[in-house]
Amino acid sequence: MEKLPPLNAVRAFEVAARTGSFTLAATELGVSSAAVSQQIRNLEDWFSKQLFVRNGNRIALTDAGHAIYPQTARALGEIAAVGRRMLEGGLRTRLVVSVPFSLAELWLAPRLAALLSGFPQMPIDVRVEDDPVDVVRQNIDLRISYGDYHYPALKMVRLVHDDVLPVASPEFWQHYGNEAFDLSRIHESQFIHTNWGPNYASHPTWADWFAAAGGNRAPDPSHGRRVGLSSLAIGAARLGLGIALGQRAMASTDLEAGRLLALSSVSVRLGQPYCAFMLPAKAERADIAGLVALLNKTAPSACEPRAPSDRD
Repeated sequence: MEKLPPLNAVRAFEVAARTGSFTLAATELGVSSAAVSQQIRNLEDWFSKQLFVRNGNRIALTDAGHAIYPQTARALGEIAAVGRRMLEGGLRTRLVVSVPFSLAELWLAPRLAALLSGFPQMPIDVRVEDDPVDVVRQNIDLRISYGDYHYPALKMVRLVHDDVLPVASPEFWQHYGNEAFDLSRIHESQFIHTNWGPNYASHPTWADWFAAAGGNRAPDPSHGRRVGLSSLAIGAARLGLGIALGQRAMASTDLEAGRLLALSSVSVRLGQPYCAFMLPAKAERADIAGLVALLNKTAPSACEPRAPSDRD
């Protein structure tokens, strides 16, 4: 058998690299910071490579550390998955899906319903949480995230690169709209703005949409409605509170049912795709593979603007 590195040291390295701190690693592992530091030194001696740059209480991976981290995290994850399978034995496997807040209700829930139509007795645990999450420690089978960069050690499948387009309820457009579907004539107070928070900078704004439509208007968020979730923006538009830049994948059901109108065929793509992440050892599990296949279906086609009818 090939010589293996000390596994306790490998575990200490993985946790320290993931958390970015010997102190946080010590807390997770239930040991002292000095013990973590000693394990890292043992591993560095074993590889004859420096894995971290230490600057006081701060640490950063060296080039050598970056080179081994993905394989190390993947290997430990697969070992943990094997252990869980052995301990579970014949027990029914629960599908644990972790998803951001915005995707849970309007995007994930309908697709889970489609999955359950084929597996009606499948136990599912849906966890709504922000990145990053610890897929291994929290026993998460599938993590869905905005962006393809959060979990380099996991298997990644791109699901959909969504876009946004202006949407409003038929009642709102009958009251405030115009026959030309000219959004430049809408008062600033009627625009719904989505605040994605301080961690994101790639989401399109109303200024981006007007630029894509050939205009130069930039509605001021302080004069309109502001919400903290893209799903909430769609809900506010459905209730007649204004015009939202709705994500097509989330708004598709409401658009098809006539609860929302697409006010333009012009759309703006999000800066990042939505991606599914999983441990490689779990990728072929029937329930996980089935859900990934459902999530990976083509996004809804473009919507042309239409005037509200008497039925609306």
